[in-house]
Amino acid sequence: MKKSVVELNGFTRYLEEQGKSAKTIADYKRHVNNFAAWLTEQGGDIDTLTRHDVQQYMKYLENIGNKAATIKVKYIAITTYARYINRSDIIENIRRPEARQNRNIAPKSLARNEYNRLLREAEREGARTAAIVYTLLYTGLRVSELVALNIDDVKLGERSGSVTVRNGKGQVARTVPLPAEARHHIRQYLATRTDDEPALFVSNYKRRMSVRSIQRVIDKLGTHPHAIRHTYARRLVEAGTDIATVAELMGHTDINVTRRYAKPDMNDLENAVAKVFG
Repeated sequence: MKKSVVELNGFTRYLEEQGKSAKTIADYKRHVNNFAAWLTEQGGDIDTLTRHDVQQYMKYLENIGNKAATIKVKYIAITTYARYINRSDIIENIRRPEARQNRNIAPKSLARNEYNRLLREAEREGARTAAIVYTLLYTGLRVSELVALNIDDVKLGERSGSVTVRNGKGQVARTVPLPAEARHHIRQYLATRTDDEPALFVSNYKRRMSVRSIQRVIDKLGTHPHAIRHTYARRLVEAGTDIATVAELMGHTDINVTRRYAKPDMNDLENAVAKVFG
């Protein structure tokens, strides 16, 4: 076999910068290497990819019995690699079996005990970690939005405060209220700063923290930024906040994405069953 393993150091760094977990990075690399090995057997080459190569691989996976959901995972890894090498053209209009998605259950969020544990452990880790976690939990920001914040984007009034996201997803700006607890921990953290870096959150080297570095902070606490963001939305919905307001706070351009949080999660379903049959 001419080439069975692709040199993926650059791809690894690309994924880290996007905030992918170590497991996701390992999975993506494995899927890309498997694709490369298949290509070599077919006389192709990962370095000269074509759209035809991608389409034929999707057909191959289906023919050998891969389920639609499995093919989707492998396709996502390949599309991410295509974007990394600036070849988005080779993944346009690729036909593949549709995976049925369960849209009747809300995204995974933190249970009350997990929520409280996260806050306790964040405070024990120090002022910066506490400020990061409280900001994420109390604003629902994406990690990419968090790391882009400057100190000037945060208003820390005694009675009110806010965070202004300059370039959210889709280049849409928004301002999100900043509750008192989050303001307190940001003030505590800023009081420890002696640098003149404009970024709100800086590394130990006094440079703006990256998505990956924030990811590591959250990983250490035993959760994931997605779960924190989902928790923010879920708590708003449970408090009776209307969907349009939640969508605005979350920076969703499609309100149907926000509607997922109004649906029951697995705990809700289990509790409902337990009340009747438990």
